[in-house]
Amino acid sequence: MRRLLWLLPGLILALPGSASAAGSVPLPSGPSIAHALQTSPQLTLLGLLALLALLPSVVLLMTSFTRIVVVLSLLRTALGLNQVPPNQVIIGLSIFLTFFTMAPTLSRVEQTAFQPYLAGHLTVAQAATAAETPVKQFLARGTRQQDLEIFLKASGAKAPKSLQDVPLSALVPAYTISQLTLAFEMGVLLFVPFVIIDFIVASVLMALGMMMVPPTLISLPLKLLLFVLMNGWGLVVQTLLTAR
Repeated sequence: MRRLLWLLPGLILALPGSASAAGSVPLPSGPSIAHALQTSPQLTLLGLLALLALLPSVVLLMTSFTRIVVVLSLLRTALGLNQVPPNQVIIGLSIFLTFFTMAPTLSRVEQTAFQPYLAGHLTVAQAATAAETPVKQFLARGTRQQDLEIFLKASGAKAPKSLQDVPLSALVPAYTISQLTLAFEMGVLLFVPFVIIDFIVASVLMALGMMMVPPTLISLPLKLLLFVLMNGWGLVVQTLLTAR
């Protein structure tokens, strides 16, 4: 886990290279910035601190964390539980599941960019370019084509010939909304059986004339029993780990 935490800044290394390639963020030409970063430890430390400040945004927008936390929150709502599991448990589980799903990508970033950079074989710009490829491949696997086309058209960019030509400025938001769409689709499937239980319980109580009995008083234990008998947590986590 500590190794993965050290690898997370490698994801951010892809941002400068892709932004420059997309032309959306103009950078000064020439070796001035790279030379300054390499010769000034203070500037290097300042750059690393700036990248670490962007780490929460990277976790939210460039990993599977958003999809996982949304699905788990919708599951809690579908069960009719307001604070069980607590928010801390949902967020903690989402973080660890995110590390698990991101492990192959982080390993590739480490092998192709992070370790060569620490060994002095790559410069900052070269490491950023090397880290960009596995990050883009991960984002592309979870991005719907129609969502990506929305941002490409909005930015006025030409149709990319390959994945390397797709700017992160379009790929990241397209990936985020694709993951949100997938999370909502999974949420609908989670709601269906529990809504059916609520409907059946409410109909039975009304037929028996028990109008004063809250339906949730009967349906909640039934939903929990059904969820436990079906190994609900295992099925949900397995779907979250395999969904794209």
